[in-house]
Amino acid sequence: MPQFQLATYQSPKGPRAGLVVGDKIIDAAGATGNAADADVLALLGSWDSNLKRLDAAAEKGAASAKALSSVTLLAPITRPIAIYCAGANYRDHANEMARVQGKPDPVDPHTLGLRSWHFIKIGHCVTGPGTTVQMPAKSKKVDWEVELAVIIGKTARNVSEKDALDYVMGYTVSNDLSARDLGTRAGLPENSNFRADWVAHKCFDGSCPMGPWITLARDIANPHDLKLGLDVNGVVKQNSNTKELIFNINEQIADISSRLTLHPGDVILTGTPAGVGAGKGEFLKAGDKVRTWVDKVGEIVTTMA
Repeated sequence: MPQFQLATYQSPKGPRAGLVVGDKIIDAAGATGNAADADVLALLGSWDSNLKRLDAAAEKGAASAKALSSVTLLAPITRPIAIYCAGANYRDHANEMARVQGKPDPVDPHTLGLRSWHFIKIGHCVTGPGTTVQMPAKSKKVDWEVELAVIIGKTARNVSEKDALDYVMGYTVSNDLSARDLGTRAGLPENSNFRADWVAHKCFDGSCPMGPWITLARDIANPHDLKLGLDVNGVVKQNSNTKELIFNINEQIADISSRLTLHPGDVILTGTPAGVGAGKGEFLKAGDKVRTWVDKVGEIVTTMA
């Protein structure tokens, strides 16, 4: 059984699901003969049963395969319904952001009885690998954040930490681009409950580059020991490992699913390590090329404009 990654690529018929096997890509629906298999979200809707069909297609579809270099890859899920983003979830990054704000290093939230917390990015933020992102005209402080993204593969509600990874179908790479100087509304005092502006800060067009494909969960032996990093114009900015997560993936799935239902195709951005631009007053500018990668999962490149 050949290993494959699940991707979405641009075809003359529009976006279609593809199976990436080595340096080739197989049209999923063409190989299975099931028209519904052309859409990644449709495949995720019944992932456990569809996986057997895709395994067979990956093994038998070599004759119809194209060179991967001949197609344009899109975000593997072009419009996720929900993207949950873990806030301050690497120890070194939490310390880094506290220093920027003139505060002491935070204590481990576990010791305070706290659980993971998430903000939301909307699906319209998503863009694929190799794309150009237009920075907001009003922002001079657009920042980078490499993230391991978790793709949910079946409906999850009140899931235990022990069973949480059973609900993950795969992983992809994401960059949680952030307009740091748009995160607060002007003219409001610091103690105002209405000062934060998460939409302007986190949800501008193209602020969630994602891809290049979904690496299946079965092919990642331990998602809590993956190197990940980011460089800008070839200069390394972030270089860490998912073992530095404060709240691990199991905890995050359990926490979110205790409050609402997770659905197939939902995405969880699990957090970013130290090395963001805000830590040293360095931000992206037009023409910058940002490479974001996670070991064993993949890498994407984004050009800023």
